[in-house]
Amino acid sequence: MSRELFIALRYLKARRQGVFTFLTTLIAVGGITLGVAALIITLAVMSGFHRDIRERILGLQPHLTVLKESGTSFHEHEQVAADILREKEIRAASPFVYGQIILRHGEATAGVVLKGIDWKKEQQLVGLAKSIKDTRLLAGGLQDNQVIIGKELARNLGAALGKEVILVSPGQFGVVPRMEKFRVAGIFSSGMYEYDANLAYVSLPSGQKLFGLENAVSGVGVALTDWEKADTIAAALQAKLDYPYWVRSWETMNKNLFAALKLEKIMMFIILTLIIVVAAFNIISNLLLLTVEKAKEIGILSALGFRRLEIGRIFLFEGLIIGMTGIFAGTGLGVGLSLLLKKYQFIHLPADVYYLDTLPVRLVPGDIISVVAATLLISLVAGIYPAYQATKLDPLEAIRYG
Repeated sequence: MSRELFIALRYLKARRQGVFTFLTTLIAVGGITLGVAALIITLAVMSGFHRDIRERILGLQPHLTVLKESGTSFHEHEQVAADILREKEIRAASPFVYGQIILRHGEATAGVVLKGIDWKKEQQLVGLAKSIKDTRLLAGGLQDNQVIIGKELARNLGAALGKEVILVSPGQFGVVPRMEKFRVAGIFSSGMYEYDANLAYVSLPSGQKLFGLENAVSGVGVALTDWEKADTIAAALQAKLDYPYWVRSWETMNKNLFAALKLEKIMMFIILTLIIVVAAFNIISNLLLLTVEKAKEIGILSALGFRRLEIGRIFLFEGLIIGMTGIFAGTGLGVGLSLLLKKYQFIHLPADVYYLDTLPVRLVPGDIISVVAATLLISLVAGIYPAYQATKLDPLEAIRYG
């Protein structure tokens, strides 16, 4: 232990003159503790929201989507799927058709996006089956006369499991629109309102028939072994397939949403860091009071041969010790409360307003490290000015009048 650090610790442990000086130290430590804890809890909740939304999106959306130029359908999808599956990072591929359609039940109608899927292959891509509570009617797979609709869509139409609905495809110019009766075989709940209110599924042959595509498909969905590599693999696959095909990752298709979430997280980090900055002013005032209180001791240290830089280090260490005390207490408090919130979920949200009823929590080590590093930097900066003031004291004047 250096002698500067030893003296700094002795100054903190020694009995301070007056209650006010002691209170300023407690306020400084308490401010940093609360700031660090609030920042850790907020980032944990926001990371939880980020993960929860991502999981819900990937529950219904493949990691990669391969389409043809201008969104035209194509017949060679089996060859395209075979080429895709040769890549080692890809574990499954499934063709699909999609388009706008009108869904009718009784007097209620709604325009929805209809997706025709191969039920068995689709289960290797996304977790559609997991989002359907009652799968009795889907025991043998999705049949040609069955449709799966979202929870909000079923509520808007008044359609229940086993009820018949009418699907009306948009006819081309001079062609009468197709109308087919389907039975609701499943109602999914992804937790994403846009999906639950505007999406429906039928079998691939039914979708091809409704859209008049014969054996053609709109695209091929792709599942990866590691979803985090979606953008990298999408670029490699694009280079392999080349024109007229184009590959889009789930991250690209939801770029605006996740960019907004990232920006919100950054802004919350900056705003809550201001709490720590305010606490840092308490560190500055505390150290300035300490320099006045210890003026005589500073003069004696100078007379004993301490250089100005060494005296400055004593007060710099004082600021770091106060800051680190607050960091340790705040980190423990923040992590502890986050774990309690994750385990017991004692904060509830209105499910009819939000897509979830409890706060999701995810502690990310990188976030905690960022909070600790930022607080240490602020504590270090806070100690610079008081340390500089201590070095400017005249030793003779300090001993005479200290």
